Order: sequence, then C-alpha cells, then structure tokens
Amino acid sequence: MPESPITSVPAPAVASLAELAAVTRSGLVESRHFGSLVAVDPSGATLLELGAPDAVVLPRSTVKPLQALACLTAGAPLAGPELAIAAGSHTGEDEHVRIVRSILDRAGLDESALGCPVDRPEDEDTFERLVRAGDPRSRIRMNCSGKHAAMLLACSVNGWSTHDYLDTNHPLQQHVRATMAEVTGVPVSHDAIDGCGAPLFGTTVRGIAQAFRALVQADPATPAGLVAAAMREHPFYVGGSGHQNSTLMETVPGALAKGGAEGVIGVAAADGTAVSMKIVDGSPRATTVLALRVLETFGVDVSGARALTSVAILGGGVPVGEIRVGSDLAATLGAAA
Repeated sequence: MPESPITSVPAPAVASLAELAAVTRSGLVESRHFGSLVAVDPSGATLLELGAPDAVVLPRSTVKPLQALACLTAGAPLAGPELAIAAGSHTGEDEHVRIVRSILDRAGLDESALGCPVDRPEDEDTFERLVRAGDPRSRIRMNCSGKHAAMLLACSVNGWSTHDYLDTNHPLQQHVRATMAEVTGVPVSHDAIDGCGAPLFGTTVRGIAQAFRALVQADPATPAGLVAAAMREHPFYVGGSGHQNSTLMETVPGALAKGGAEGVIGVAAADGTAVSMKIVDGSPRATTVLALRVLETFGVDVSGARALTSVAILGGGVPVGEIRVGSDLAATLGAAA
C-alpha cells in the first residue's frame, strides 16, 4: 500500500527545533537531543511550547490509546486488561500472550489472523527462555499484537472483513482516522504505515497533548474514560515488567503515559495537565525524564516516580554522566517556575 503524498506542514528544519536534552559523559556534553514539546493545563491552555509543535509528526505507538478508543466505539467488547493491552505496547510476556489470545478467541480467530510482523518478545527474561526452549519468534509476541487483536475483534463484531483490516480504506481504519482527528483536534493530513503494518495517521505534538488531556478528563462511563481507566488500573498490560510507561503509571497516581517509537511520548497527570514531545533524532531515551520534569514544574507530584527522573550514563558499568534537561527547555522551565 503506497503512502499518500505529503500535503501537510513540512517537517521543520533542525534550526527551528529546541534543545530538549543533553547527554554528558565525564564532564563533556557528548550528545544533544532536539525536538518539539508542548505542555497544556487542565483547561487546554498552553503552558509552554518549544520547537515546532504544530508541524505534522508520525505519533507511532503513542496514539495506541486512540486506536483502542476507536475499536471500543466501533463495538469491540473490550474491558480491563484486554482494553489496556489494546492501548499498549506489551513486552511479550506469557500473561500478555494469554490476554491477546483471549481477544482473538472472542473474534473467532487465531494468531494467524494477526497482520503484525513476526517478532521476539521485548522482555529479556522471556526472550532468553524461549531461545533456550527453541521456540521461534511469533506474531503474538510482537509488542503491537494487542492492538491488532482488538482491531480484529472490532471487525468481527461488525461483520467487516478481517483479511484486509490493515488497509487504510477499510471501515475500521477510516473510523480510527476520524477518532484521531476528533480527539486530537487536528485534521489528519498525512497517511503512513507504522512498523507493525497498521495505518498511521499524522498529527502534531500539540494534538497529542490535547488528546491525553481529554482522555484523563473524560467521564469514566464514556469510551474515552474507559480507555484511560483500563490503562491506569492495569499498567502491566500497557507495557510490562519494568517498562517505563507501566512504572510511571504505577508510581504517579492517576497519570496516563504512552510512548512510541522515534522519540514520541504523551503523558497526562490526573488533573489533565499534559505534556507531549517528538525528539527529532528518534531517540526515546530522554522522553520520560523530560515529561516528568515538565509536569513537576507545573505542580504535579511525581515524587513516586523519582527513579524515572534521571538516567545515568555508564562507563565501565558505573555512572560517569547523565541525561539532563537541554538548554532551551531548562531556560523555559526556569522562567515558568
């Protein structure tokens, strides 16, 4: 399926982006991460913006909660861990596989129907155990299999075809597209294909922040509220053992967090204060640190997640540096404090 031509705001030049993070090693700045970042307050008003927050970005797995929302509003009977794994990027542990299989069973399908690629589990202990046992890589261990199973269930309950559920013009994907535009407040102007093979609809960093704000503030009885509740109540299924998204939601009461490939993340506090960003070099190593620092500056208690607010740079197995807030973001946060 060919990508459509770009008809939206072109990608910003690096010069228009902000230094969000710097990496030090033995007293020297070794690397710098540039990008765009937006924080909004519970009313949706902008608290800070850096870089090019309205340029179109590919949100990758950060918008899985919105894809899960679309499956739910399309009629997929998802709840609890099933809804959380539909909105997550699981690490392929056995419990994750059990939940994905339960979704497929209710769709009357097996894992051969999954359109995601064959992959290894991201959880290292699980991967090593499977290697020792001689178990091959599989589609169901791939981190996006929960989303794919949810899409198949939505198709099944509607009588939609399942063999082509990843076609951009499929009724389900058109519903995902409309849901994305509605919740982010940003019209979709670029279609792409994600790493898992699913259609990926472009949005903006600002749109991601507004979407996460909307999810945490949604009435608990509404589909959006159900997605947010499932993720917060069952964070293990959004990521896995030791996963940063899971740990953040476990340690910051009421928070909602979902990162994606290529340096994208959205995080919202319980009151609706939200932050999102895109790191232009694609590295995600600073995103959680930065999101927590921004939320803390605007009064969110992130003390429970203190272990996530710093990342040591190692040399010979011991800390010799750190990932710290970059100069542009530091200056903006200093002014806001």
